[in-house]
Amino acid sequence: MKAFVTGGAGFIGSNLCERLLAEGWEVVAYDNLSLGRLEFVRDFPRDHFRFVEADLLDLGRLEAEMAGADIVFHMAANSDIAQGRRQTDVDLKHGTIATYNTLEAMRRTDVAKLVFASSSAVYGEPTLMPTPEDYGPLLPISFYGASKLASEGLVSAFVHNFGLQAWVFRFGNVVGRNGTHGALVDFIRKLKRDPKRLEILGDGKQAKPYLYVSEIIDGMLYGYKHAAESLNVFNLACPGATTVDFIAARIVAAMGLQNVCFEYSGGARGWPGDVPQVRLDTSRLAALGYRTRLDSDQAAAKAADVLVAQYGRDE
Repeated sequence: MKAFVTGGAGFIGSNLCERLLAEGWEVVAYDNLSLGRLEFVRDFPRDHFRFVEADLLDLGRLEAEMAGADIVFHMAANSDIAQGRRQTDVDLKHGTIATYNTLEAMRRTDVAKLVFASSSAVYGEPTLMPTPEDYGPLLPISFYGASKLASEGLVSAFVHNFGLQAWVFRFGNVVGRNGTHGALVDFIRKLKRDPKRLEILGDGKQAKPYLYVSEIIDGMLYGYKHAAESLNVFNLACPGATTVDFIAARIVAAMGLQNVCFEYSGGARGWPGDVPQVRLDTSRLAALGYRTRLDSDQAAAKAADVLVAQYGRDE
């Protein structure tokens, strides 16, 4: 099997490429390196792996590089949710249009299967928690969430018009090795600049399900192998939710620091567009037989240790 992975040098994409290669797949990773890092994929075996540095907005190049693939894993996106407010077209370009180009390239090259990394951000601030996949109306409050929802709509339209088969996974917060963004990485960087003071956006009580990256990959591959509808939509998360305060304390401990002053910006949310409380109903994927091994706090704690070890104090 030959997989084409968009965002293949990014956080989730690089971990996915490594797993696919270990399982005997041939893999093409396509990434513009705006957020991804070449070092994440540099040591992969070249007999079954090829890296393409190019942009998803270049449809002609995308079509040429995708030709011959059996399946596309579309992991690429702008993962900096707050950036969407500063630059309001970034999620349109690198989320929605990039997804359209991916789907159009699939149509042109007769690639019929897609695994798409969506997000719980499509739910906005739901009144029902844990939130199931059939909750509605879907009213995202960030440009990132709006882009993911629009992308899901495009996936559905291509499935129904051109006979594609798709698996859409609405992720909780993903953490772990090769992380490039999010609270854990942000806290490490801040504490390396000032080991006595840590600014925390919001009130520290924001709580979301954190899923270790290897289990995100487990869940995607399990759903892909066991769900057979033309369009399959799943929440992908783990039991429980983890507060920002818990994460801050674990990073401080992993870095061996003491007497760190936590300074809060205040308010229930970290920034406009942030959803402060997330709980996802994972019973649909569980009914197929998949459950995570780690709960949210365990995943966050493991990621804290791994990321501090990976990036160290002198990145």
